[in-house]
Amino acid sequence: MLKIKLKKALLSLSCIAMCAGFSASNQAVEQGDGNQEHISTLRYQDVFNLEVAASPLFTADSKSIIYERVSMDIMTDSRRIALWQIDIDSGKHSPLFNVNPSVKNPRQASLSPDGERVAFIANDANGAQIFTYDLRTASITQLSYLQDSPSNLTWSPDGKHIAFTMFTPGKTDAIFKDMPNKPEQAQWAGGAKVIDKTLYRRDGSGYVAAGFDHIYIIPTDGGTPRQLTNGDYHHRGQMAWHPKQDLIYFSANRSDNWELEPYESNIYSVSTQSAEIREVTSYPGPESAPMLSENGNTLVFQWVNDRKLSYQVNQIMAVDLDDTSTPRSLTPELDRQIQDAKWQDDDIVFSYIDGGETRLAKVTLGGKFTKLPLEIGGQSVGRPYTSGDFATAENGSLVIVQDESNRPGDLVLVKGKKKSVLSDLNSDVFGHINTAVIEPINVRSSIDDLPIDAWIAYPPGFDSNSTEKLPLIIEIHGGPHAAYGDTFSMEVQLMAAQGYAVVWSNPRGSSSYGEDFANTIHHNYPSNDYQDLMDVVDASIATGRIDENNLFITGGSGGGVLTAWSIGKTDRFAAAVVAKPVINWLSFALTADAYPFFTQYWMSDMPWNIHDKLWAHSPLSLVGNVKTPTMLLTGEADYRTPISETEQYYHALRLQKIPSVMVRIPGASHGIAARPSHLIQKVGNIVSWFDRYNSQKRQGETQNKHETK
Repeated sequence: MLKIKLKKALLSLSCIAMCAGFSASNQAVEQGDGNQEHISTLRYQDVFNLEVAASPLFTADSKSIIYERVSMDIMTDSRRIALWQIDIDSGKHSPLFNVNPSVKNPRQASLSPDGERVAFIANDANGAQIFTYDLRTASITQLSYLQDSPSNLTWSPDGKHIAFTMFTPGKTDAIFKDMPNKPEQAQWAGGAKVIDKTLYRRDGSGYVAAGFDHIYIIPTDGGTPRQLTNGDYHHRGQMAWHPKQDLIYFSANRSDNWELEPYESNIYSVSTQSAEIREVTSYPGPESAPMLSENGNTLVFQWVNDRKLSYQVNQIMAVDLDDTSTPRSLTPELDRQIQDAKWQDDDIVFSYIDGGETRLAKVTLGGKFTKLPLEIGGQSVGRPYTSGDFATAENGSLVIVQDESNRPGDLVLVKGKKKSVLSDLNSDVFGHINTAVIEPINVRSSIDDLPIDAWIAYPPGFDSNSTEKLPLIIEIHGGPHAAYGDTFSMEVQLMAAQGYAVVWSNPRGSSSYGEDFANTIHHNYPSNDYQDLMDVVDASIATGRIDENNLFITGGSGGGVLTAWSIGKTDRFAAAVVAKPVINWLSFALTADAYPFFTQYWMSDMPWNIHDKLWAHSPLSLVGNVKTPTMLLTGEADYRTPISETEQYYHALRLQKIPSVMVRIPGASHGIAARPSHLIQKVGNIVSWFDRYNSQKRQGETQNKHETK
């Protein structure tokens, strides 16, 4: 296993401010030479010092790697992207090109077929544009001057054009057309906003403007973009240019009923000459991510056998273009979610999630399947979700993004059985401090003996021989069909740095264990996944290292659902933080942005027909049992689990005089921690709330006051 685990030597590190009295205001500080202080554990401001490697690609000669170096910009409170290059032989590591003030956040790099140019997207004064960088002359050319943002750059086989997708504005007809003319300089309230679409707002981007995403092509020697697709349908995602014909293959739902068919799409082709669109596949369920073999005879794509289950794994399919009636699955026995797929000669290398890890495998067009002994990840940063990027080279090499348990992802070259670390982006942050000690925990369900994967992080400097008991936070993942793993998490590391043990797990319903494991909560959520979480807490206590009087619980999204559900079932927790939850399935079904999906796949019928069943699974139905001091924490711009869900629960708690507080993050969508300062606010509020009800902390503060007096 290549993934580097935390060394056992960490267990011998000096114990620093283990639990009692350990807080953000008195982090362990060691006095070094002179007046310079050395901070021995992570601080909240270290969020701004993190860097992550992403989206690697090989140059044509396989001698260099180009990748996105993602860092945190403290001035703009955002993630900053730069393109960097690593020479494999010399190890030279440098920006791909000199920083140009007018070219910001270069990203989505794509190599030309001849290997001489790199196309990328970057921001100029007018927004996102398409650029190329010539690797021979080290010159940058701006190709586009667009009004909207391009995406999915795809080179033509001859290198003369680049295809891309872009939003194309449309018009909304006014309902009322007899509004009187506004007098000059009059200040009126503004016109009404008319909404006539089923999908009218989207989490992370707000209310949807009138228009659709379409496919364009632009000459690589300069010129005007030309729109290829048409109609009131979206054309997004991965595209593939036919190697011998003027055709671009793409996935879309071009049905008139597309808004109410959230899980349906087919593969189409569009002619770059006539703009004629032809349907290539029309199988039941969604087809996506088209790829074409080098000879252009075979179409490869991903497909889901849609049975209206809440969790369904995809397969890699192949079909001959001269007869698309008989597709064949290349991964029929792989009961795992496939992520990304790339060609390597005639093989397909792909990533999939398994047991809380993102792994790699390859398959031939003949269906020969081989698992590769590689794990990737370390790009989630906030919580310990599965993640990971990789790239393939013509010489058979791979480059992967891989993390340690206590560091974000770096680039690793894989050449045969030899593995070489190419980058070291975070030694400046982690090289001089102690981080959490992470161990797996074996958990068996008390219901049916089902194995549940779990991991626990102990505070930095943890002494395994200490008899002191630690306060415990159980952190629950969202989804609910998602997966945590033994991977880097800044949120976990920061919680542990404040003296808490933190445990996280994959209860039933999680992804990466197959359809049966995930669908045990199909139309039955929450249910026994709650007991799995309590078993994880019990297993943590069974280590003999946990203070049973200082147990805390938190989670976001699906984890917020389970947190609220849990405190309605038990009062064993000293305090809880319910983040961006669903509280009432009835109201959620008709207010969430993706309501056509949730009502069809997460519910057995329309909500008004099954209100009793939905209410029985709503945390709000148990709120009368709650005695636990509870914080609610949600972004004010969250359209996935709207803040009205949070408000309902907060109101119910206040009516019962339960100690409670509502924390609203301005401007934040469902991904609260997307901005660095929001990640800090999220963790800081959670820890501060738990500190308030942590008897060890209160005892330590009282003792400190007495000593001061």
